[in-house]
Amino acid sequence: MDRLYRSEDDKVLGGVCGGIAEKYELDPSLVRLATLVIVLTAGIGLPLYLAAWLIVPPESELENQERQKQKIAMKNQRVKTKNNSLFQS
Repeated sequence: MDRLYRSEDDKVLGGVCGGIAEKYELDPSLVRLATLVIVLTAGIGLPLYLAAWLIVPPESELENQERQKQKIAMKNQRVKTKNNSLFQS
């Protein structure tokens, strides 16, 4: 997946740092450490993390969306095949 999501396997609080680490192929501990530094030094860090927790979808939601897209594509393919066979008869 190329989209950012909250990790459900590698999470401590909300999975935001784990998701960022997976997307950019970073060590989750480093992302958590950087987040902690931002939260402690900049006043905006905690609100940004909480906003990301609310906005970024969980991994399972993206997987469900992918499955739905695959089902729709398969259904469309069956309709096309069926329509082609009707017109060829």
